[in-house]
Amino acid sequence: MYDNRDSLDYGEMRVPTLFRKLFIPTLLGLLAGASFTIFDGIFIGRGVGVMALAAINVAAPAFTISTGIGLMLASGVSVVAAVHLSKGNVKAANINVTQAFTVGLMMMAVILVLLNISPETTTHLFGGSALLVADVRDYLLYVSPALFFMVIEFIGMFVMRLDGSPNTAMMVSVVSALLNIVLDWLFIFPLGMGVKGAGIATSLSAAVAAGIVIWYMLRRSKVLKLYRLKFSLTSLRLTLRNTSYMMRLGLPTLLAELAISCMMIVGNFQFLAWLQEPGVAAFSVACYLFPLIFMFGNAITQSALPIWSYNYGAGRQDRVRATRRLAVAWSMAMGVVLTGLGIAAVRPLTALFLHGSGAAEEICLAGLPYFLLCCLCFTPNIVLTGYYQSQERAGLSTVVMLLRGYVLVVAAFLLLPRWLGVPGLWLAVPASELGTLLFIVLYVSLSRLKAYKKRTI
Repeated sequence: MYDNRDSLDYGEMRVPTLFRKLFIPTLLGLLAGASFTIFDGIFIGRGVGVMALAAINVAAPAFTISTGIGLMLASGVSVVAAVHLSKGNVKAANINVTQAFTVGLMMMAVILVLLNISPETTTHLFGGSALLVADVRDYLLYVSPALFFMVIEFIGMFVMRLDGSPNTAMMVSVVSALLNIVLDWLFIFPLGMGVKGAGIATSLSAAVAAGIVIWYMLRRSKVLKLYRLKFSLTSLRLTLRNTSYMMRLGLPTLLAELAISCMMIVGNFQFLAWLQEPGVAAFSVACYLFPLIFMFGNAITQSALPIWSYNYGAGRQDRVRATRRLAVAWSMAMGVVLTGLGIAAVRPLTALFLHGSGAAEEICLAGLPYFLLCCLCFTPNIVLTGYYQSQERAGLSTVVMLLRGYVLVVAAFLLLPRWLGVPGLWLAVPASELGTLLFIVLYVSLSRLKAYKKRTI
């Protein structure tokens, strides 16, 4: 294995030790990153009001689009670059890393233009009412730079971990998150800037994170470095080919992020229809907590991904299987812990966002415990999807993500309220996660049965 700063040997170090060294800084970094939106919600709910909180929830899918693009290319290049490194081809890995940054920024620039052309259209497409258009427009305008910078941040953190610097990757998120908290408080409370202040705070914090990534890539990276790209027709064709492959590998990750957008948008429409704007504000609490839940499963997956990919490329299936068993066990335990802690803390969690807001607070207190049941199946689903992705089985990962993030969740949001009333709104996400886990278990069982029959013939 190549030499690196933090002495992480993906091919020889004991799997539990290697996983632990990756997991702790990865989790802390991701939790810090999740605080961007969580503290926005807390400060806006307390400092601006329920309607502003509902507006931010309507605009929130823009965040998941940005995150999805970044993570799609980040996870894709992590797999591709790890395989190259396992074979000693450092130049190819560096070219892939540079291509991921370049194409990711180009894609995000186009999407930001589309989101801001017509805020009214964006608001209605994301499940908001006419009452929320003004706040959605202001927030999107000022938060748009952050969405651009976040692409650099997410790709950079994956590259740093693969480069052997998980602690540096963690610090990127921690520094930007702490700065965001301070600026959120300053702009919303003392300066009274409302949703504009929240957007500016997030953009400034994301710019700092992107700056640290750029500094690392130019000055501190050990193995993975930026490579001067060529712009001949041949080079452009190869860039398109390489990034298409990365995106194909990372598509399940993009679908996982866009699935959060799908959940928010469909949920916004349904909560608005059943419970009006107070219902959307109550649902926003679940939407703010969901990325936090996602980060625990994602931390396990991101910690296991370079181990899986490197050893897959090196033909070390024993280490691949050992990492899979460890990651699945951690994900199941994490799901149980998150469910128990979340349900026990429903009242203080609700009060963080909606204290004294009347109807919205009561709706949230009654429904949030149902929603938090999704933790039981969500974390194993994310980890198993990441495993298939690392083995270059993007087709299976994509099917799983389409099932859990779109087909089942939309069906659940449409059907369960008709059968169960308002509790069905809150149970839609847990039901879709349970259905996905049952599908994965059935698929694995049938695959093993098929393999057993082949061996016995």
